[in-house]
Amino acid sequence: MKITQFLKNILNGIKDSIRRFPETIGISTACVILLIYISELGYGINNELTETLTRVTMVLALGIPLSLCIKLYFERLKDYKKIIFYGAYVGGATLLIIYYHVFLNDFEMVSITRYIGISFMLYLIFLFIPYLPQKDNFELYVIRIFARFFTTVLYSVVLYLGLAAILVTIDQLLGINIKGEIYYYSWLIVVGVFAQSFFLAGLPQNNEELSLKDYSKLIKVLVLYIIIPLISVYTIILYLYFGKIIITRQWPQGLVSHLVLWYSAISAAVLFSISPLLSKNTWIKKYMKIFPKAILPLIIMMFLSIGIRINAYGVTENRYFVVALGIWVFFTMIYFSFKRKSRNIILPISLAAIIFISLFGPLSSFSISKYSQNKRFEKILLKNNMMVDNKAVKASSDVSKADVSEISSILSYFDRNHSLEEVKTLPKGFRLKDMKMILGVKYNDDYYYNADEYFYFDVLDNAEAIDIRGYDYLFDLRNERFQKLNDISLSVNFNDESSILSIKENGEEVYRRELGDFADGLVEKYGANQNNKSLSVNEMYIEDENDKLKVKIQFSYISGNKKVSTGKIESRRFGFNVFVKVK
Repeated sequence: MKITQFLKNILNGIKDSIRRFPETIGISTACVILLIYISELGYGINNELTETLTRVTMVLALGIPLSLCIKLYFERLKDYKKIIFYGAYVGGATLLIIYYHVFLNDFEMVSITRYIGISFMLYLIFLFIPYLPQKDNFELYVIRIFARFFTTVLYSVVLYLGLAAILVTIDQLLGINIKGEIYYYSWLIVVGVFAQSFFLAGLPQNNEELSLKDYSKLIKVLVLYIIIPLISVYTIILYLYFGKIIITRQWPQGLVSHLVLWYSAISAAVLFSISPLLSKNTWIKKYMKIFPKAILPLIIMMFLSIGIRINAYGVTENRYFVVALGIWVFFTMIYFSFKRKSRNIILPISLAAIIFISLFGPLSSFSISKYSQNKRFEKILLKNNMMVDNKAVKASSDVSKADVSEISSILSYFDRNHSLEEVKTLPKGFRLKDMKMILGVKYNDDYYYNADEYFYFDVLDNAEAIDIRGYDYLFDLRNERFQKLNDISLSVNFNDESSILSIKENGEEVYRRELGDFADGLVEKYGANQNNKSLSVNEMYIEDENDKLKVKIQFSYISGNKKVSTGKIESRRFGFNVFVKVK
């Protein structure tokens, strides 16, 4: 095929996808525009607006799979009224607005976990909704979609690399300055506009009949001759490992649960993908009979392993998800072991249902985890006579180091992932630094390697110029901590440990300033949330004077860490210039 015809086919396919899915491509393009606008706003300028636009973009991104689900569902219907069709889009938009206001108020663990889960669930629905209630060759349809996805990724990468090479050439050879943001914007356009349109152009039409001829040769080779041998070897290794456990009687750590889980999930996907080949390949048929049964004992061992962790430390969201996905994989393997008639569409449907249950309602991961950790907390309090009338009280005797660590771990879990208000036995307004006063034990963060909050403030890349009118000398203390002017015997010194800036003239100190208060003020204003915070020049300076000097301290960055247990800032690091005028 000639290159011109090849490109023509791609363009025609993109045009067809725009005609078929205008809503989806429009939403994706809107996301790209918003992301570019957010980048142009810059971090630190009107941070509230930036966060709001980011949340709007995230909700719009959910609209991509949701709009596809609506479109593909109505394509299945032979006869429907237009008002119902458009009403479905209005209903979908309403749900997204509700989701924005109710479930995406921040970027904390619960909100982000729920967002990722909803996204995955919607894409699963996108996979099976065209084949409801029943239609043949569902596996071939899914394989066709995944083949198109991999092709889209390849084409998108090649296109972006070509565009990036062109931009570099223009920058280097023609002398036209290409800002770094242009590369990012090019990538957004490739992914959000081209990739979406190209991928959707390859979606099978509703009336298109699929057969084994449509089975991707690339995926067939990948699954049959690479992935299956690898997971078979991995299965043998796991059996050897569990044999070692039985002999040594040393139970595995939590990591093994994840190893078995993801191996089992990948195995389920492989068994799903080779289902259409059963009638054409004898050894695949035998493999399908043996392999699912061989995995079942490994999954049971995984449940025992995670059960030990839950018994010792209670349920958390991560452990809940391991158990939930493990249950799905377990029943999937039972299904593959004993099925008589292939109805593989129930696999993504059941997985979507499990995701929904794990994200919402009384059986969700969040509800179960909070309930479990509350019970675990109450058990430790009762053990140490620290609870009266279902309320925590101060310990009347020494509490073991292990129990103190457990109490600290539980409270830190609520503080990081939920709220201390949700610990039922604690008084309202409780904070970690109140542990000694309320519970009689000191917070212990030894169990948790990242018990500090880190802050980093810098100046915006596109910040305005620095006003230096009225000053005679510049001392650059961004890297060096001591600089001297021999002509007038003026020297500037900064002590990192004490955060004290000292200026001397002829060996006599004529100015002294402790910079820690300024850093503490920024932390008090913006918080210590381990994220980079870019501020304007006007927020990053101190201007001061005495009878001998006029001084301006212009910071380029301020960083440090804040102890969660005490609320105190433990260390600070500064980079700054000092402007001086001698009176």
